[in-house]
Amino acid sequence: MLGEFELIRHYFAAAACARAGGEVVLGIGDDCALLQIPAGEQLAVSSDTLVAGVHFPDPCDPFLLGQRALAVAASDLAGMGATPIGFTLALTLPDADPLWLGEFARGLDAMALDCSLRLIGGDTTRGPLCLTVTVFGRVPSGQALTRAGAQIGDLLCVGGVLGEAAGALPLVLGQAKAGADVAEHLLARYWSPQPQLALGEALRSRATAALDISDGLLADCGHIAKASGVALHIERDRVPLSESLRRFAGDAEALRCALAGGDDYVLAFTLPPAELAALQDAGWPVHVIGRVAQGLGVQLLDEAGKEVAVRERGFNHFKV
Repeated sequence: MLGEFELIRHYFAAAACARAGGEVVLGIGDDCALLQIPAGEQLAVSSDTLVAGVHFPDPCDPFLLGQRALAVAASDLAGMGATPIGFTLALTLPDADPLWLGEFARGLDAMALDCSLRLIGGDTTRGPLCLTVTVFGRVPSGQALTRAGAQIGDLLCVGGVLGEAAGALPLVLGQAKAGADVAEHLLARYWSPQPQLALGEALRSRATAALDISDGLLADCGHIAKASGVALHIERDRVPLSESLRRFAGDAEALRCALAGGDDYVLAFTLPPAELAALQDAGWPVHVIGRVAQGLGVQLLDEAGKEVAVRERGFNHFKV
């Protein structure tokens, strides 16, 4: 049976994503990793924990889990406009299954290469399956995107269609079936989200506030509204929904997934109107869904501009 250090060396330290380079001066193999940040830049750091049975079904495909675990953490770097550097992995396992570890490490490595992230350290221990990923990025001083800064009159935008990962949950749990084309598309959005890292960098010095949508559009926009001291008005009919989700879930459920389902890992941001055309002309998937207004909180508006009552606003771990 593999010991802790043999496990790390065999499955993780040997991976392509574990090689030092760029800002990573020293990676796996010592008490700490060493990072060299260019002058005039700040270090962006974020951690995400995924627990079996809470954030993903158990058992599940370890390759897909490796992809998802890193992608959801990397999305926080996108929300800050940060350039990826590296990540650490704290992995708690019920046992050291070689087949499981090999597939998990392969999925993790594939997503790390896609996101230009290097594995620089972490820890392994025994217990119920749980993963904590901490990501590191860099951003020019003063240019990080934050949740504060939205201005009255700004446009409220998102970086793509919403609700697909939440809509896929019945497929993930085996509670429903769909045609191969629809199922493949929706399941990919759940298991292999694509952090919008390049879009985040493009929004530097353009967007006034931003974050990634993880807990649901309404809930996460509430964070921008609170931090900025403004109201966000979302126009219900402008929320972008995919045809795949509509076909699978129906219009009403598709909208619910988009508004409150979470797991999108698409950027939501506020933007001065003058900045919109340049971003769209450059090919960025910017969808205007509302505006920043005077007041507080988030309101969903119908086609007549009247507020729509909403019971569910997003995911909350400690909701009772």
